[in-house]
Amino acid sequence: MDEKKRNRASAAGLLIAIGIVYGDIGTSPMYVMKSIVAGNGGIGSVSRDFIIGSISLVLWTVTLLTTLQTVIIALKATNHGEGGIFALYTLVRKYAKWLVLPALVGGAAILADGTLTPAVTVTTAIEGLKGIEFGKGNIPVSTQTEVIIITIIILLLLFSVQRMGTSIIGKAFGPIMFVWFSFLGIIGLVNMASDWSILQALNPYYAIAVLFGPYNKAGLAILGSIFLATTGAEALYSDVGHVGKGNIIGSWPFVFLALTFNYMGQGVWILNNPNYQANGGDFNPFFEIVPQQWRLAAIVLATIAAVIASQALITGSFTLVAEASGLKFLPRMNIIYPSTKKGQIYIPSVNKMIAAATIAIVLLFQTSEHMEAAYGLSITISMLMTTILLYEWLVLKKVNPIWNWIFLIFFGFLDVMFMLSSLTKFTHGGYVSVLIAGFIGVIMCIWFYGNKIRDKHESRNAYVRLDEYTDMLTRLSHDEDYPTYATNVVYMAKVKYNKFIKREILYSILDKRPKRARAYWFVTVNVTNEPFTAEYAVNTYGTKNVINVQLFLGFKRQQKVNVYLRQIVHDLIADGTIEAQPQEYTTTPGRDVGDFSFVIVNDVISPQTELKGYEKWLVETRVWLQNLSSNPASWFGLDYADTVIERVPLILGNQNSSRIERIEPKNYEQLKRKLESKTLE
Repeated sequence: MDEKKRNRASAAGLLIAIGIVYGDIGTSPMYVMKSIVAGNGGIGSVSRDFIIGSISLVLWTVTLLTTLQTVIIALKATNHGEGGIFALYTLVRKYAKWLVLPALVGGAAILADGTLTPAVTVTTAIEGLKGIEFGKGNIPVSTQTEVIIITIIILLLLFSVQRMGTSIIGKAFGPIMFVWFSFLGIIGLVNMASDWSILQALNPYYAIAVLFGPYNKAGLAILGSIFLATTGAEALYSDVGHVGKGNIIGSWPFVFLALTFNYMGQGVWILNNPNYQANGGDFNPFFEIVPQQWRLAAIVLATIAAVIASQALITGSFTLVAEASGLKFLPRMNIIYPSTKKGQIYIPSVNKMIAAATIAIVLLFQTSEHMEAAYGLSITISMLMTTILLYEWLVLKKVNPIWNWIFLIFFGFLDVMFMLSSLTKFTHGGYVSVLIAGFIGVIMCIWFYGNKIRDKHESRNAYVRLDEYTDMLTRLSHDEDYPTYATNVVYMAKVKYNKFIKREILYSILDKRPKRARAYWFVTVNVTNEPFTAEYAVNTYGTKNVINVQLFLGFKRQQKVNVYLRQIVHDLIADGTIEAQPQEYTTTPGRDVGDFSFVIVNDVISPQTELKGYEKWLVETRVWLQNLSSNPASWFGLDYADTVIERVPLILGNQNSSRIERIEPKNYEQLKRKLESKTLE
């Protein structure tokens, strides 16, 4: 789709944006006010100034971090219409090598959030069922154990349907979330009607006053709960490529108003019920503001909204992992495309890991109140990293340096304050999000820097000029003394500067049982900064049977090398670049392309590798991760092609010369004495 058309708002686009983009931030009212009140000692310990100030903090946090930083500023920093921290990194990466660090840290933090959001939102929604009567005295959900069981069942169902894709249920997201936000706004306005003075919360004075007021028992640590209101802001930026900039900008005012009314409505209810006693000690003003006769419908709607929010985070994680693999931040993984819809992917291994982590979080923390302690910390980290990259983008765009520094200092200060306040919850559960993000970040660093070290220490003789071997390859191609290996032998191998190739590739063709073929293809997949590039270039070095193919694929483009190569062969035969390959025996009359055999050469660490310290550990761990990842054939879309994987030793660094000394004993007795003196037994 043309970028200008995609960025243009439309009625259908606005509805789709509401369904896809705002699931996370749209479910925040279910737990934000509950967390704020609990952090201050409960409903009996809050004052009017505290509630007014807390709501003011929530609204101005969303205004500054979501509206100003994300909707107004970040949405301008798109890479051919695509957003997100990795798309932003591709815009600025060539200007400073260190920028990879905020990209790695921020990406890991966002992936960690993908395990926490489903746990928090679904558990919170199901907790609303606890204690509700169905009929006379019938309370089907009366204990937290029953809440956990229902939550886990819902999560298992959610993760199990990922393989089928979301094209069908995705069409219903928009209308359902429109109803959800309408419900949030209406129920909030109904409660506000009893005390319009709650509108004082629009004054930022109260937001600042509550931070230092004696009625705020949590002090600056209250920001940890306040920040929960803006979790999901990164989704606005990440999903801009799916729904378009215009649709996000056009739909955000409606969403923001609905959230504002709901938070204010909860505030009014809290002020009007200072002596409220919850059943079993549970208290959530989000459900309490709903009239009793509508409570069950509200819980059902909240559960559906929680599932949609979780779905958005899960599919977003798939996209993020795919982008990270393309940028060489993570090992390549098996990607399944469940539908023909562009951008819809499913990664089985990632789905299993997120499912296991999410269910483990539910079992570990048991209640949404405890989960909220772990929630938010990873997102504060990702927002700080995004702020750093956005500053570099502003510099790149030659914005006035004064405004650049104002942006960095102001939003950097806010991000740091929220991060420090969230760290106060570290021992109460925040350590979980740090551990998850840290685990993902370590894998990213190992893979990225392991590749860098490998490239740095490869022997000077590791690469040879491909054009110096074209004559030999041509002779082998016509040498009938050797059996035909395949009509087309294809090596998935990087050709540097259009002529240098790893020696082991030619060793595989010429030395390791010579492979005779009609044509030798050397295919390099280049991942471009643009998301959906699909181009190629060829160099035949003046031959008809040695072809260097450079594929240029966007970082969001599926790498279907088998499909692309067949098109390229037809193109080259049609323009006479290579000879036709007519097949005498075929089920397809007139077929002019022969069979293909794809060869992938994998590295294994050689005992001769001489690296020291952390470099050796990084390379060895990187290779170990490579062996744990999926079949390399699936990386290039070659699952159903004739593919051979060959393993060759990887020798890095300076190798010590290891020679064995030859002895020449004059007689048997001398040899015997040698053996007795040289051996232990």
